[in-house]
Amino acid sequence: MEERSFLAFDIGAESGRAMLGRLKDGILLLEEKARFANGMVHVLGHWRWNIFRLFEDIVQALKLSHGGGALSPVSLGVDTWGVDFGLLGPGGCILDLPVAYRDSRTEGIMDEVFLRIPRERLYSLTGIQFLRFNSLFQLYALRHSGSPLLETAQDLLFMPDLFLYLLTGNRSTEFTYATTSQLYNPVSGDWEPELFELLDLPLSLMQPAVPPGTRVGTLLPELAQETGLGEIPAVAVASHDTASAVAAVPAEDKGWAYISSGTWSLMGIEVDAPILDPLALELNFTNEGGAGGRFRFLKNICGLWLLQACRRSWQKDRPSSYSELVRAAEAAPAFRSLVDPDAESFLNPVDMPEAIQEYCRRTRQPVPEQAAAVTRCILESLALKYRYVLDQLHSVASERIERLHVIGGGSRNALLNQFTANATGLPVSAGPAEATAAGNILIQAQCLGEVDGLAEIRRIVRRSFSLDLFEPRDAREWEQAYMRFKELVREG
Repeated sequence: MEERSFLAFDIGAESGRAMLGRLKDGILLLEEKARFANGMVHVLGHWRWNIFRLFEDIVQALKLSHGGGALSPVSLGVDTWGVDFGLLGPGGCILDLPVAYRDSRTEGIMDEVFLRIPRERLYSLTGIQFLRFNSLFQLYALRHSGSPLLETAQDLLFMPDLFLYLLTGNRSTEFTYATTSQLYNPVSGDWEPELFELLDLPLSLMQPAVPPGTRVGTLLPELAQETGLGEIPAVAVASHDTASAVAAVPAEDKGWAYISSGTWSLMGIEVDAPILDPLALELNFTNEGGAGGRFRFLKNICGLWLLQACRRSWQKDRPSSYSELVRAAEAAPAFRSLVDPDAESFLNPVDMPEAIQEYCRRTRQPVPEQAAAVTRCILESLALKYRYVLDQLHSVASERIERLHVIGGGSRNALLNQFTANATGLPVSAGPAEATAAGNILIQAQCLGEVDGLAEIRRIVRRSFSLDLFEPRDAREWEQAYMRFKELVREG
């Protein structure tokens, strides 16, 4: 078969990159063609995403990806973080810069929604974890505030679909992303009309959801000419970045869970159908669509965001790389202070180190003053939160979990990986760091007939990337720390 290349845009809350992937003798070869910054901008009282600057970065990356022959991509796909969206008005104009999920506009909105539809009913219809920034609560925040945007809007496009619209002119919504919105019914396989009616939201805004691996258009003629790539197809990959990452988990048997580790840590298992029972609701698990028609039964954990936000604060006075911070943390005293990474105060504080210190004061723990101590606190607390969620998974899932696969950028953090093995008592397989890009690319290859389904995608990943294995140790010390951690979580 002729060797062909595929271009993945993987855009996160901190940065985006364009990754070119080609299959050679059953091995996936990746090359980074471009990397660009991302971040929230505060405009007119809200934190927003500057999609037009990101679009410029995407176009520039398309130009850099034009290499001729097998080096030029034959398709492209886009994945991003979850839940955020833009609204289109008459003529397809974008009405406003999309508001970021960390914005304060959804404060108190969950309670307003629960006055109109009980939690139990909402969960039975959508199977989605209750987080105040879910698309449903963001959309209702517009209605609750009396925003005129809902009266003008004609279409809602989620972030990856919005970028594909700018590239192709076509409007679509991809299944895995749709399921994260808390507007979609995973049992009926469609948007849930009861929610739109009860919340007075226009169902007409929504696009039919297409499965991962669907062609949704071709590069617009002017972009085809400007970039030199021609009118190559755009593929709706598993466009929620975690869905692409989980598609690339290098697992070959049963009995495993995954942690997609980055700004957020998404921890869960793969199941054939949503789990919607009362215990899943009580434990606040989420059911999100995956590749191959499967579902990701998982929990969102506020992951390396805490360290990212701390590093931004520290950069002003003492610039340090992540590797320098982790090395210093390794030498810091163990288990002095612990935090619940999902505490409300850590969602988007002005000063993350101060927020962590205040949490420790409030919970009567030693206050970490130095960057090394704060970093150690974050990494130990994350590992213990993984143990906490693992225990919950064991109480819901019928299959015993015997191994953890850590994928994504956080899989490079060897100290966190070792802490995770120690805390959970399970072996941890770390890698690939490029799982999201790999999943994105291999779903494109499946769309174009070069890969045959999810099992083959995972075989290719196992052949293509080296993995690191971490065995658990120091069980007694970690068990004692876990008892302390559970008390912190219970106290809230």
